[in-house]
Amino acid sequence: MGITLYLGDTKKTLGVVYMQWTREATKAIKKVPFFVRKRVKARVEEEAARSGAGIVTIEHVRSCQRRFLNKMENEVKGFQIETCFGPTGCPNRAVTSDGLADELERLLAQKKLMAFLKRVVDGPLKMHHEFRVSISDCPNACSRPQIVDIGLIGAVKPRVTDLQCTDCGQCVEACKESAIMLGEHGPEIAFEKCLLCGSCIRACPTGTISGEKSGYRILLGGKLGRHPRLGQDVARIFPIRTISAVVELVVDFYKRNCIRGERLGTILEGQGIKDLIAEMKNRNLLT
Repeated sequence: MGITLYLGDTKKTLGVVYMQWTREATKAIKKVPFFVRKRVKARVEEEAARSGAGIVTIEHVRSCQRRFLNKMENEVKGFQIETCFGPTGCPNRAVTSDGLADELERLLAQKKLMAFLKRVVDGPLKMHHEFRVSISDCPNACSRPQIVDIGLIGAVKPRVTDLQCTDCGQCVEACKESAIMLGEHGPEIAFEKCLLCGSCIRACPTGTISGEKSGYRILLGGKLGRHPRLGQDVARIFPIRTISAVVELVVDFYKRNCIRGERLGTILEGQGIKDLIAEMKNRNLLT
């Protein structure tokens, strides 16, 4: 049987542990829903290691899946935070905030969402009950911020400066949205097309295009399931220093309005987003 190398989820201080997976096991793990796949992979490797196996087989996967599904409540911790590859050095990053995930992890832990969900959910907790936050450092959105309760997308708004443009055209070539053209007096930006990715800023050799403001766009109320919903864009760039305060505000809003364990998106479908926006304004979080 062929062997596939898998980059394991188990983390060590000195680096990443590589586990060998059979082709059949690798194929099976890809069928696990993506929002629990990372956890299942880690459990499978732990089980293989406990049995002294040097290779993860399909039997390890099946055994772990059965236990995971039968005792899912033991795996639920009340919230999840997903990140993209940005912190590992992704060249597409529109914003750099390497400590943000840890900061939000501490914040959500303080909110005691596990205890809250146990009070409001009738029956055993499932993965879909968890409050989910996803951080993506650029609009490529590798961590799927559109389908979680709070999705953060790195953004930087470009501006044209007074520095002399050499008409090199590198900004035009770098923009995948065709949002830039060279006019008589230099680059012109069509902001209705711009995704705030910062590619034009990085490409400009003269500084004619620079960043006006940077931070995160925030999407609220995304979810999958029987009634999927894309997160609603608040249509602002929030400075990094305000993100924790915004997340705390949204989580508090969710806890006040969650009656039976419904997701934030379901709450917003009934109430709209205007109350949340009003709270953000009252706390001077909208600029």
